[in-house]
Amino acid sequence: MTLLEVCVDSLSGIQAAVEGGADRIELCSSLEYGGLTPFAGLAKLASSTPIPVRMMVRPRAGDFVFDDYELAIMISDIETARTNHLGVVLGASLPSGALDMRRLEILCQMAGDTPRTLHRCVDLVPDVEEAVEQAIALGFDTILTSGRQLSAEAGIEDIAKMHEAAKGRITIMPGSGVSSVNARRILNRVPVSVVHASCSERAPAEDTEGAKRLGFVSPNRRVTSRDKVLELRAVLSAH
Repeated sequence: MTLLEVCVDSLSGIQAAVEGGADRIELCSSLEYGGLTPFAGLAKLASSTPIPVRMMVRPRAGDFVFDDYELAIMISDIETARTNHLGVVLGASLPSGALDMRRLEILCQMAGDTPRTLHRCVDLVPDVEEAVEQAIALGFDTILTSGRQLSAEAGIEDIAKMHEAAKGRITIMPGSGVSSVNARRILNRVPVSVVHASCSERAPAEDTEGAKRLGFVSPNRRVTSRDKVLELRAVLSAH
C-alpha cells in the first residue's frame, strides 16, 4: 500500500491528519509559505503523535540559499528535532540551484542517524540524476520532489527519472498538488511507495475588524482538512 505523508502546521492539523489515515507527518509552521521550521513548543507536543513525524528545518521563506548565520539556526533546530525524537526535512542550495554540499554535509552530520528527507530544493537542480546520487551520499532516505515543476503531476517525467535513478536506494516522494483527484494518475506513471500532500483548505475568514485595520491578517492561511486526508487515503488504499 502506498503510504501518505501529510504536512501540517498545528496540533489541530496533526489530529486531522491522524484521523484521516496519514502514515507520517511533516511538521511545519506557515503552510502558506510552503512550510517553515515549527515552533519549539509545537515540536515538543508533536513528539507524542502516534505516527512518525519529521520536522521541517527551514529558517525563513524564500529561496534555499542560506548563509552561515542561517546555518547556525538550522543546526540548533536539528538539535530540537533530535531532542524530541523527530525526523528532519531539510535542504540547501547554491545560487546556481545545485545542492549546497558543504552546508548539507554539516547539517547531515548534525542529524546523525535521524531519519531525514531532502526537500524541494532538489527541484532547482540542473541535473536530477546527479542530485539523487548526492542525496544518497549524504545519507538522506527520502527526496521530496515535484519534478522541477509547479506540481508533481506536471513534473511526473522527472519524478520517473529520479525514481529510476534511485534503484531502490532512496525513496522518491512526489509532492506539490497531490490530491485524491490526481494521485492515481501519478501512481500509474511512477510506482512510488509514498506520496506527500498538504490536504489543506483555506482557513476561515479572519473577520475581526481591528485585526484587519492593523494588518494582523493572513489571507492565504491554510488548515489541514481531515476529509481531504480521508479522500486521498482511500485512493491510495485502493490503488
